[in-house]
Amino acid sequence: MKKNFTANILFACSALFGMSMATVASAVDAPKAAESCIACHGKDGNNKEASIPNIASYSEEYLVGTMKKYQNKERPCVETEYPGGSKKGSKTDMCKVAAEVSADDINKIAAYFVEQTFVRTAQTTDPELVKKGKSVYKLKCYTCHSEDASFPGDHAGILAGQKMAYVRQQTKFFKEGKRPMPKKMKPKFENLDDGEVEALVHYFGSIQ
Repeated sequence: MKKNFTANILFACSALFGMSMATVASAVDAPKAAESCIACHGKDGNNKEASIPNIASYSEEYLVGTMKKYQNKERPCVETEYPGGSKKGSKTDMCKVAAEVSADDINKIAAYFVEQTFVRTAQTTDPELVKKGKSVYKLKCYTCHSEDASFPGDHAGILAGQKMAYVRQQTKFFKEGKRPMPKKMKPKFENLDDGEVEALVHYFGSIQ
């Protein structure tokens, strides 16, 4: 009995150790697979480019889903230039980037960025719009974007402290029908006027 107990403990420990090593290896390998991601979004998922979102701490589910949407061209692919890395200055877009990434590497990339810490961007906002945006958020957005749109577990990205230029761009895509909306979001967002949408942009941008 004692021998079996000891064997079981050793097996459990070795399995746990092996799993931990696999996790570490995955985290180490991910940055290499994410070279193009890092060139734009930053090594820790945070960057200084106004139109490029910070993606640190995004949930794995959201990151994987987003990459698949770009692979299927279900989201607008805006042309941009690599702000850093070996491809600095060359033009690309998210559809091209996603098309070159395997399903396995997408999972590795997501596992890497989810472990990083989201940095909120300091931005200039209008106090009146911030106040209005907070009210709109509580009425229309809170259910799916909880904790002031800062909770990764909502699997809806992070809007709190996100780049205002990026949020404004994406809301425009929603309004124009270029980016599909989740079923729960559509009836609420479609009823917002342009002033309410801009107020939300300022509210999210004000959160530090």
